[in-house]
Amino acid sequence: MGTNQEVLFARTLEAVKKQAKEQQNCISEQQVREAFAPLDLSEEQFALVFDYLKKHKIGIDEPVDLDEYLSEEEIDYLEEYKKELSMIEEVSEGKKEAIILSAMAGEKDAQDALISLFLPQVVEVSKLYSGQGVFIEDLIGEGNVALSMGAAMLGCLEHAKEAEGMLMKMIMDAMENCINENMQETDKDQKVLARVNQVADKARELAAELHRKVTVEELAGETGMSEKTIRDAMRMSGFAIEDLEG
Repeated sequence: MGTNQEVLFARTLEAVKKQAKEQQNCISEQQVREAFAPLDLSEEQFALVFDYLKKHKIGIDEPVDLDEYLSEEEIDYLEEYKKELSMIEEVSEGKKEAIILSAMAGEKDAQDALISLFLPQVVEVSKLYSGQGVFIEDLIGEGNVALSMGAAMLGCLEHAKEAEGMLMKMIMDAMENCINENMQETDKDQKVLARVNQVADKARELAAELHRKVTVEELAGETGMSEKTIRDAMRMSGFAIEDLEG
């Protein structure tokens, strides 16, 4: 693919994922083929696209079983949590709309009732985001916070039918943000570890040559690293770099 085609391919793939998300994480093969029609993909390339979508928990023509992606620990947690949620009374669509309207009017009891009604949906949404480095309990926690905030913000809507879409978007955004923040933190931790290991390795090499621990100044002089970089690495390691004098 040329550069322009690669950009179009990436944008199309994101659009397909977004469309699938709006369809309960499911998309038809025909919809995928129509989306990629301008790129004139080969069958081998389409096979890679379908494989990619399946790995991202997107069902082709039929929904995937999201429970298959959960760890045993997450399955155990959900079983216990669902027992708590089973106490929530189900209501008719008419009653649900009445609750939404009252919540939109700012009635606190109705907002609390609406939150309870949507708690099971938070669980189902959390399964879409599992397996991305965040335990499902934390995803549900973030989703529940977003749900509570959203229930108090429904007054900005004109129609009750808009409420569910707004709440689900807030829940999904909260889970995505949680995953992104975790990824950034993980990346930061890995960079810190790499820096500490680099300083430790250089200190070990120089200490082996000198047959003693080395000073920050000596290590800086030999490696070209700044003293600040070395001292930061010492601090980040908890001053546990054995071959380096504190």
